[in-house]
Amino acid sequence: MDRLEKREFVASLAAVFAETSMVVVTRNGGLSVAEVTELRRRMRAAGAQFKIAKNRLALRALEGTRFDGIGKLLKGTTALAWATDPVAVAKVAVEFAKTNDKLVVLGGSLGARTLDAAGVQALAELPSLAALRARLLGVINAPATRIAGVLQAPAGQLARVFGAYAKTAEAA
Repeated sequence: MDRLEKREFVASLAAVFAETSMVVVTRNGGLSVAEVTELRRRMRAAGAQFKIAKNRLALRALEGTRFDGIGKLLKGTTALAWATDPVAVAKVAVEFAKTNDKLVVLGGSLGARTLDAAGVQALAELPSLAALRARLLGVINAPATRIAGVLQAPAGQLARVFGAYAKTAEAA
């Protein structure tokens, strides 16, 4: 990389840090090209990005951003993963690390809050944003369903009472 390419890379990474809400730092020593490709495919499917970056350039991109707390994790062969949905990127990174011992989750940052590996693991165990939205809609929808059931019950009871009177009138 020449200086111009490095400046462009730092600028693009800084722009990413300005837009995203979650960054996960991983150690990826010994991953094959096929394994990295598979990880990137899974990340893209979850709406996340995975990038192997030189630590010095990543540190420059982190300067002045809310993610500058993860700078201390950038030692050795590291890679960054980010997404706007914090749970998605954490889930993919943790799940891939479980199946491949060459990828180690070092930590991350959720906004200005720096997380260690256990924090990223805890975040990965949360339900996704789509699942949370579905639960919320279910909670909102449940009272309406119950109200409709309560309102229909008296009409059903009246119909049964009228039906009973009609049967007794026919019998008499």
